[in-house]
Amino acid sequence: MADNKPHILVFPFPVQGHINPALDFSKCLASNGLKVTIILTTMVSKSAQVPSNSSINVEMISDGSEEVKEQESIEGFFKRFRAAASQNLAKFIQEQRETCPAKVLVYDSTMPWALDVAHQEGLLGASFFTQAIGVCAVYYHMYTGLIKFPYEDSEVLLPSMTPLGVNDLPCFSFSPDSNNSVLRHLADQFLNLEEADWIFVNTFDKLEYEVLNWMTSRWPFKTVGPTFSLTYPGKELTNKRTHKFNLFEPNYEESMKWLDSREIGSVVYVSFGSLVSLKEEQMEELAHGLMMSNCYFLWVVRASEENKLPQNFTSMASEKGLVLNWCPQTDVLDHRAVACFMTHCGWNSTLEALSSGMPLIAMPQWVDQPTNSKLIEDEFKVGLRVKADENGLVRREEIEMCIKQVIQGEKGKKLKESAGKWKELAKEAADKGGSSATNVEDFLKFPPSEFTSNHLTLASFVTTLGRLPSREYASPNPDSHYSYSFLHHHHHVDDQHGS
Repeated sequence: MADNKPHILVFPFPVQGHINPALDFSKCLASNGLKVTIILTTMVSKSAQVPSNSSINVEMISDGSEEVKEQESIEGFFKRFRAAASQNLAKFIQEQRETCPAKVLVYDSTMPWALDVAHQEGLLGASFFTQAIGVCAVYYHMYTGLIKFPYEDSEVLLPSMTPLGVNDLPCFSFSPDSNNSVLRHLADQFLNLEEADWIFVNTFDKLEYEVLNWMTSRWPFKTVGPTFSLTYPGKELTNKRTHKFNLFEPNYEESMKWLDSREIGSVVYVSFGSLVSLKEEQMEELAHGLMMSNCYFLWVVRASEENKLPQNFTSMASEKGLVLNWCPQTDVLDHRAVACFMTHCGWNSTLEALSSGMPLIAMPQWVDQPTNSKLIEDEFKVGLRVKADENGLVRREEIEMCIKQVIQGEKGKKLKESAGKWKELAKEAADKGGSSATNVEDFLKFPPSEFTSNHLTLASFVTTLGRLPSREYASPNPDSHYSYSFLHHHHHVDDQHGS
């Protein structure tokens, strides 16, 4: 029997940091009367799926990973993933027509080819950016060729952004060829963006106000973040512990019991997310730095990383620290005992910390994290960035010093004050009537059954603004032979959409 609810497909890139914002956004849509199906691919563990009692449907399509027998190159991974996933995405959309035809595909911006699939199958497409809008701006300037890679300049000056050094730009910690492949892939988020019907970004207006204004003068970006803070009917009844997608099982009871026994503002929380893998020497320096700080610490060390810890460290540190394989991060950040968060600066972790009013110690590793750490320290003013030595190693003395500065020093008080301000502004944006919540409501005002006749697409957006001067940019990807016309105008997008 067909489901009469309007049907939206959501297709995140299959890693935890991209799935969770898409999942939060999906729950918000589903709670407002839409049928939402989130599409995962086979490179995601089948044991790590959305709970069965979720308000959204979860479906799996093949990305070809199950047929890979040997180590792939980065380029080989992207080629294989796109070929298999695009074919199976189209097949899935076709199968849905028989029961509950989908009208819109919300796709991860790192998969621009998904928009082509959507349009070929008669769906509208919404690009969903999971990074900071400042990072999006960096990728855009890579796309236009203003920023060359390998990086050639010691400092990069971009409109509406603080100057960026080479160590502040996105990187990938493999060979130069792999680095270039990944950065080209990320820059190509802008490959066909002018053809998207909506563009969403997981940030909030006041957090990145200037660069957001600059970017929305080129495309109608709509902020919908922090997605995990978006309010919707029934959210207050949602169990936070089952609300997230987790590749690993969080140890809720042990972490909360341990934190409950600590004094207010006495604990350093340390986590580097689901993907970062520190070198053994860096793990040793971090372990000693935590001990030297003489502060209590809760350190998330994934099971695959435990063998890098100093011998007998867990038992030696038991009086001061707790080491767990995974924990419920939002609960930890909201706990009164936690004083600061040492982080890899993934964007989800950054938004969660800001939403909790938590000062940060920034220890970025790769991709967008160096740029995020620059924003954390110089723009948001909520954290300190550790300094590595000439070999790229962050020494124990540096770690000890940063912890003490944030927890005990005057600097820490200022960071805490600034973090508290962002906590209020994040809540304001996501609550009903806030900028992000309003952008979601505007999306919901166009029922999918009427999308084709009522929705203001980018094409009509161009027409609405009139015949504006355009400028040609070429993709830096040598395999691409397209050029694109991007609008240069100075109208705020909200003024064009109306209510």
